[in-house]
Amino acid sequence: MSELEVVIEYKSTPQRVGLFIMGALMPLWAIVVPFCLGFFISMLLQAQAVPPLISAVVLTVLMAIPFVSIVIAAICEDDRLLVSKEGFSFPLLFLPMLKFRRERLWSDLSEARLLISDTQNQSKEKLPQGKLDLHFNSGGHVSIPLKSLKRSDLERLLLSLEVWGAQCRRAPELIAFHDQLQNENLGIDKLSYTQMWEEELSRRFSATAFVPLEPDRKLQNGRIKIVKQLAFGGLSAIYLAQLNEKDMVIVKEAVIPEGTDEKARDKAMELFAREAQFLIRLDHDQIAKVFDHFHEEGRHYLLLEYVRGQDLRQLVKQNGPQATVHVVKWAHEIAGILKYLHEQAPPIVHRDLTPENIVLNENGSVKLIDFGAANEFVGTATGTLVGKQAYMAPEQLRGKASTLSDIYALGGTLHYLLTAKDPEPLSESNPKDLRPDVPDALNELIYKLTSMEESDRPQSAVVVAERFADLRVTIGTGADNSNGKDNGKNGNKESNGKNGQEPGQ
Repeated sequence: MSELEVVIEYKSTPQRVGLFIMGALMPLWAIVVPFCLGFFISMLLQAQAVPPLISAVVLTVLMAIPFVSIVIAAICEDDRLLVSKEGFSFPLLFLPMLKFRRERLWSDLSEARLLISDTQNQSKEKLPQGKLDLHFNSGGHVSIPLKSLKRSDLERLLLSLEVWGAQCRRAPELIAFHDQLQNENLGIDKLSYTQMWEEELSRRFSATAFVPLEPDRKLQNGRIKIVKQLAFGGLSAIYLAQLNEKDMVIVKEAVIPEGTDEKARDKAMELFAREAQFLIRLDHDQIAKVFDHFHEEGRHYLLLEYVRGQDLRQLVKQNGPQATVHVVKWAHEIAGILKYLHEQAPPIVHRDLTPENIVLNENGSVKLIDFGAANEFVGTATGTLVGKQAYMAPEQLRGKASTLSDIYALGGTLHYLLTAKDPEPLSESNPKDLRPDVPDALNELIYKLTSMEESDRPQSAVVVAERFADLRVTIGTGADNSNGKDNGKNGNKESNGKNGQEPGQ
């Protein structure tokens, strides 16, 4: 939602029916009635004896039919709800409820509520039966049926309410519903209140964790406003934030606990600042831009581009193992990204190449959205290992990460995409054991990528990219016909950040 205007499609049943009827009757009101009007006017001009009252009624009716038909068609065809930093522009259908003022400012919004009528009979977008109610201070309100919105559009609308409509009252059930949608996108099952309470206590009072920033917290003298927490764990957190009250960005936070050795702390800060400068200089279409780094009140931050789309872990959780033709395409693109990083001077080692750090954007390409700099920062300061061990090469676990460590992580990520199972830590990945239809050539390459010894892996991202380019040609031309059957079942679906993400394709 980095753009300043969000376009949300609104397609209600009355609109669909009305547009169908007006389309079916178009020959009548657009051709026949105007012809009759012209014919009647010609009769009057030829001094035909028609009583004045009848003439007036006939002319009024014949002129009114096309005019009213055009108005109804326009109302039925207007299916866009525009949401921007300034406010709303509602479809014409809502004019009577809004007292004929379709443009409304955020400052006019007084309350947003969610009314759920049936949770069992869900729409094809997996949304419950219900409606979103918006009430305005100057009078009027709108009721938006959930079934009239796409799931991704509803998520964007709810996020807009959270970001730009912060001054209005959002009902608790609306906030809970928004959180539920995001949890489902992340593949998190619904928790009981007891589980949620236990997790909240654990999060806030664990001796090894820190207390994350709360929504509306401002950083850098108000330049950055925290919107919501996206993830946290150990000594780091990731937030969705607003930059200069308009653009959405990602803030990654890392904290060194009190009592850390001063020498280790200084070394960590030096490495973090140096690597952040390298990351800021990167310019690649498939790498999320790093805008800035700073520290404030003992906490250290990276400011990153907010990329709309669905990360690959979400994609697999929702759709299962992916078609090999897709996996090979993404692998080729990721290898190209690693090639760019590893060719920097000095080479940049990502250190955290995992499914959740790769987003599938709206055009079907992948984009790298996070770096392991913050994890390395915490690890250097505390002497502990920070990261996802299933995707870490042996040398990285020993504190000696290299460019070949990223190649190992790529192999583990591909194993997950093909099997929906995280790879076994410290082992060569062999996805064919779990999924027999994986082509031998692809299985062999993933096995080599995840070799325990660095010398047994392909020695550069350039080589890896070339191997996947060859596989794309082989699989794309139908050599792996057995995988055509899984494209429909396990292929990716289009989605709008989410994100989030929704995400991507």
